[in-house]
This record gives sequence, C-alpha cells and structure tokens, in this order.
Amino acid sequence: MIKRTLHRLSLRAERLYDRFFHRTGAGREIDPYIGYATPEGVVLRGRVLSHLHRDAPLKTQSKLANLRDMFELFLTDEVADAEVRSGSVTTRTDEEGYFTLHLPRDLTPGWTSRAVTVEDGPEVACPVMIPREDAAFIVISDIDDTMLRTGAYSLIKNLYTSFTGNSATREVFSDSIDLMQDLHDGGRNPVFYVSSSPWNLHDFLSDIFDNTGLVKGPMFLRDLGLSETKFITEGHGNHKGASIDTILAANPDLPAILLGDTGQHDAQIYRDVIDRHPGRIRAVGLRAPGPGLDAADRHDLAALSDTEVTVFSGPDFTGFSESVKTAHPDLFEQPAPVQKAAQ
Repeated sequence: MIKRTLHRLSLRAERLYDRFFHRTGAGREIDPYIGYATPEGVVLRGRVLSHLHRDAPLKTQSKLANLRDMFELFLTDEVADAEVRSGSVTTRTDEEGYFTLHLPRDLTPGWTSRAVTVEDGPEVACPVMIPREDAAFIVISDIDDTMLRTGAYSLIKNLYTSFTGNSATREVFSDSIDLMQDLHDGGRNPVFYVSSSPWNLHDFLSDIFDNTGLVKGPMFLRDLGLSETKFITEGHGNHKGASIDTILAANPDLPAILLGDTGQHDAQIYRDVIDRHPGRIRAVGLRAPGPGLDAADRHDLAALSDTEVTVFSGPDFTGFSESVKTAHPDLFEQPAPVQKAAQ
C-alpha cells in the first residue's frame, strides 16, 4: 500500500517536473552502452534520450559544479517507442528509452562496433566486446569499493563521494588496475562489470576507466527509472546475481573469476552463484573496505570457504593473482601456437 502510494506521488511529481522544464522527448540521441557476444549472436544496448549531457569535467572544478553535473545525468528526457535500427535489425525503445538489439554473430573477436540509428537519424557507433578464441576465463567484477573508491558501505559517505566528485577526480584503487591488467592478459581474457549504479552513469564510469587505465568491459548496471508499471527495480543482490547469470550464459565454455567487496555482502551473493553454476566459478576475490569485516561478513566468507572455490579476502588484492595462479595453473597456460600448413 505504501509503495503504491509513493509510486503514484512520484509519477505525479515527475510529470509536473516534465511540464515545468519542457521535457517533451522531441529530440533523438542515442546513448550507446558496451555490447557483448553470446553463442547465438551479438547484443547491442543503449538508450534514446532527447539530448545528451557530455561536458568534459575539470579536476579543479568545485564540488558544487560536480554536484550540478551529476544531477544533470539523472534528469534525463527519455524517448519511448522510438525505432532503433542496426542494418536490417530493428527494435523499439521501452517506456524508459532503453533498447536491445540482437544481431548475428558475424563480427571478428576483440573490440569492434556496429552502426546504430534512431528513426533515420545519424549513425552512432555502438561498441561491442567479443571474446577471443584463446580466452581461458572471464572476469566478472563489482565496481564500487572493488575497483572504484566509493564508500558504498556507508550511505552518507557513498552519496557524498558519488555526487561531489567527477570522472576526472574519482579514484580507482591502484591494486585493482594492476590486478585487472594481469587477469586480462593483454586482451586474452574478457572482463565484465556488474554494479548497482544506474545506467545514467555508464558514460561517467567509462570516462573514469579511460582516465585511470582500468581495463574496460561491458557493464551491467541498474534501471532506477520510474514508469507506470515500475517503481524502483530489484535490489542489489537480485540485480547482481541475475546479471552474473546472464554473463555466464553468454560465455558457456569459459570458467569465471569473481571480484567484489564485503561492504555490500558480495560473499553471500557469490556463494549463491556458485550453487547455481557448479564448476563454473574458479576463484573469488573480495576487498574488505572501510571498517573491514563484521560478523555477517565472516559468516558469509566461511560459507564461501566451504566450497571448492579459491577464496581470497583482504584490505586490497595484493597476492590474489598469485594465489589463483598457484591453485589453478591451467587458467594461465599459454595456448600452443597455431601450426601453419606446409605449402
């Protein structure tokens, strides 16, 4: 009852805001997200908005300016029921402007892109990451407090850090950069990111990755939008678990390494993933940010340790890569060179 009331009030407030700020959905611009491959094809993703906010922030700009820029990322004017096309494949945006295109898998492995248009507008390049044939495993990682210093274990600290920084000032843990480059192995092993951050931050996070040298990969973020049929999506655990299921299904022949932190109970989420996908998860690495482990964290870590999966936890990821290489040397064996046929 309370949630339904809040839903109706929120919808009414959004409509008043749209009227006051003349949000009409008249423009047509594509906000492309990084796509990924499945055994059947290629998945392109993105969102159609009436306009995009794409100012390059400065390290020296004030926290007030950062706060203004962050709010603008959330005050989007979505375009519903717009036709999006890539080649001969078409789809229509949902009520929040999101679209997904399923294309044949006719692209070469590695980083590439496909042209996407909305209602005969200009072409936009939608990036796609397709795993190489010599990939040994995939890496699935959380972002906040795993890769990016955020303070998600504290709501106040999380909000302050998230809304007063910008993509030029936000800090990525240096040990995470080194770890991901090691596991990525020069592009051999694909990397995916799962986060409870909203899709509004996709470009923001991509800029942080570019600025810091953190390995990029397809992101699975959350839709926190408001519509007639939707009011606040599934929680952190449900979203993260379902996203990992999707990634594993898209890469059925590859084992996985999971990275996360203890601040948002990733140990419990990953334990459930291991149960659902026996034999697929080879190692779990967890950063213990801020105050470190509490009783619930220790209980969840003990449950993880009861599995056959290699488990690592600590204030940083120092030593994780070495422990995985020791426990699973097969994951790091270099493939034999392909022998050319005699002429």
